[in-house]
Amino acid sequence: VYPDDGDNVETIMQNADTAMYHAKEKGRNTYQFFTSEMNTDAVRRQQIESNLRRALKQGEFILHYQPQVDFACGEIIGAEALVRWQDPNLGLLYPNQFVPVAEECGLIVPIGRWVLTEACRQTQSWLELGLPAVPVSVNVSAIEFRSKGFLDGIAQTLKETGLPANFLELELTESILMHDAEFSTVTLETLKGMGVKLAIDDFGTGYSSLSYLKRFPIDTLKIDQSFVRDITTDANDATIVSAVIGMGINLKQRVIAEGVETQAQLAFLKSRKCEGGQGYLFSHPLAANRFANLLVAGSEFRKVCA
Repeated sequence: VYPDDGDNVETIMQNADTAMYHAKEKGRNTYQFFTSEMNTDAVRRQQIESNLRRALKQGEFILHYQPQVDFACGEIIGAEALVRWQDPNLGLLYPNQFVPVAEECGLIVPIGRWVLTEACRQTQSWLELGLPAVPVSVNVSAIEFRSKGFLDGIAQTLKETGLPANFLELELTESILMHDAEFSTVTLETLKGMGVKLAIDDFGTGYSSLSYLKRFPIDTLKIDQSFVRDITTDANDATIVSAVIGMGINLKQRVIAEGVETQAQLAFLKSRKCEGGQGYLFSHPLAANRFANLLVAGSEFRKVCA
C-alpha cells in the first residue's frame, strides 16, 4: 500500500513480493498485507540458512538419544536419535528452531544424511564396546524420503558403519507415506528387504488409512504425544489411544507411546497393553555418553514401571 510500504516503485514491488511469499506459505489461495516483521523474518531465515551451511561444514550438529522403555519390565528396548545444533553464538538449538528453514532451502537432505550416519556409527560403537545396545530410530523427512539416492544412501551407510540393519529403525509420518502410496509401498518393501525396521511416527495425526496400513510393512506404530497428553482426562483421546493399541496388537505391530510424562498416563497405557513408550517420565533425550550409562545400568526404569 502506497505510501505506507514504500515511496517508490522498486520498494513497493519488493515488499509486495515478500507479502506474496507469505501468502504462499499459508497454503496459497489467500492474500497477505506487507508488514515490516515480514522483512525481519526473511532476514532471519536467510541468516539461519547461511549458518546451517557453516554448521554442516564445521560439524556443529550433535545427537541426543531418548530411551524407549518396555512397560512390562522397565528395560530399554530402543532409542530415538534427535538432532541438536550447537551454535557457537546462540548455544544449543532444537529442531523446531532450524528444521523448517532446512526443509525450505534443501539442507534437510545433507543434515538428514549426517544424522543417519552418526546414529549408525554411534550404535555400532556401543556394540563394539560390548554394551547392550538397542535399535536406534531416525526420523526421515518427506524431502529425504523422495530424494534421489535415498535407498542407496541407507545401504551405503549401513555398509560403511558396519551396523547390522536390524539395529536401525526409520520413522516416517503418515502424510509422507500417503502422499504417493504406491511409491511408498515399493520403497518400504525395499527397506524391509535390507532388514531395516520401519515405524509410523505421530500415528493418528495424518490420514490413518487402514487399507494402506495393512499393505505397508510397518514394525512399529508411535502414538503421537498430543493424544497421550490428555488420555486420563479426555475421553476422546482415551478412546483413540485404546483403538490404536488394539489395532497394533491385532496387526502384530509394536506400539510405542510418545510423550509419557506421568504415572497416571503410564498406568492407562499399561492397562491397555501398550508395549512401551518414551517421555520425560523416564528420561529426557541424553548425550551419547550419558545414554551409554543407561545401557550399562540395564533395567534402570523397573521401579517406574512397577
